[in-house]
Amino acid sequence: MELVVDKLLPKVLDDYDDICKCETCIDDMKAYALNHLKPMYYASEKGEVFMRLNQFLMQFNADVTRAITKAIDTVSSNPRHNEEEEI
Repeated sequence: MELVVDKLLPKVLDDYDDICKCETCIDDMKAYALNHLKPMYYASEKGEVFMRLNQFLMQFNADVTRAITKAIDTVSSNPRHNEEEEI
């Protein structure tokens, strides 16, 4: 699931111009999104193929995008740093 969030987060962030995109905020957004998504672990090549096929399903992408959007909104409203510390 981490790979999916890593791939989609930058695309969703492109729609947000006025928020902090420092490393701390990005890491917080990833953690928030991953904590609100169902884990998808695989221990074999077959499991990895299933996971990759699942990525193409519209509902799966919608769920991940929704979790990322909520993460962006939450973290940008409550950053773990002051405005002066933004990069």
